[in-house]
Amino acid sequence: MVDQSIAGAGTMATASDGDRSGRARIVILLLCLGLAVAVLLSLTSGASDASAVSVVGDWLLGAAPGNEALSARDRLIVYDIRLPRATLGVLIGAALAVSGAVMQGLFRNPLADPGLIGVSAGSSLGAVAVIVLGATVLAPVTSMLGTLALPLAAFCGGLATTLVLYQVATRHGRTSVATMLLAGIALAALAMALTGILIFMADDRQLRDLTFWQLGSLAGATWQKIGSVGPVIVLALAAMPFLARGLNALALGEATAGHLGIPVQRLKYTAIIGVSAAVGASVAVSGGIGFVGIVVPHLLRLAIGPDNRYLLPASALLGACLLLLADAVARTIVAPAELPIGIVTAIAGAPFFLWILLRKRGVVDL
Repeated sequence: MVDQSIAGAGTMATASDGDRSGRARIVILLLCLGLAVAVLLSLTSGASDASAVSVVGDWLLGAAPGNEALSARDRLIVYDIRLPRATLGVLIGAALAVSGAVMQGLFRNPLADPGLIGVSAGSSLGAVAVIVLGATVLAPVTSMLGTLALPLAAFCGGLATTLVLYQVATRHGRTSVATMLLAGIALAALAMALTGILIFMADDRQLRDLTFWQLGSLAGATWQKIGSVGPVIVLALAAMPFLARGLNALALGEATAGHLGIPVQRLKYTAIIGVSAAVGASVAVSGGIGFVGIVVPHLLRLAIGPDNRYLLPASALLGACLLLLADAVARTIVAPAELPIGIVTAIAGAPFFLWILLRKRGVVDL
């Protein structure tokens, strides 16, 4: 009788897992369609006569003789201004959302965020240093690198923060997640303090640039910037799904994951380096865009469950969709001016974050 009950329970569990897996696949398929719609909306939103039909028609006709689906002016706007912006939005949205999902799996906490390990603050420090000191102390560097100086400085700032964090949190070949969290908070505070000193030194023009950059924007998207940070983000995103099995096992605890054959130390190292690369490269070209890494993974867990095999690719798709929609809102809500995209994501994400806290009030003491 007991054996029959165990067998029945196993069958029910298998059926439940199968149902959830099927639902996850459907959600991922819908998100793929949603991303296509979001890209099309991004390409057609703004002051231009280009419609969704004309853009699709131009894609289908290509270089065919007599292709007049788009005028020369609209083709310039769509392919040289909006398409780089949409491409950058997809990359950054996916990077932030997947990084958030990995951090939450690593810390086993749905409130974890890439900002917790200080990567965003370190990247901001590097970018602010170039903006404020680019004409004086860092003039040789900025003159040599040109427009790439800002994204490269931000990326190096995030990478340096990560390396210091890893050295502080690692002892005898083992990395403590708790120490990493506390050290990340301390390094972020230090980076913000140094950023504050640089802001104090800035002139009025630099302050305007700093304010707009820190609030986040995709306005400066170019194919050159995508070429500089795109490979880093793509490689990080390509590596993240290979962490899914380890993150699933880590949910049972580090000791259990080790007994299951998961190389826990290597998993931590790979996750931190991947998140640092993705977030550092994203912040380097877009500035500070918050709440995507918290909202997207948690929203998907409600829909498809916590299995990282499906959660990570779904997070990439939904993160890209949400950032493209936020960018479309930022471009049109105060047209012809443009609202920083970080404001849009904060307005949408902050109430959701509070809702998460209320749902977790048994864990988080309000």
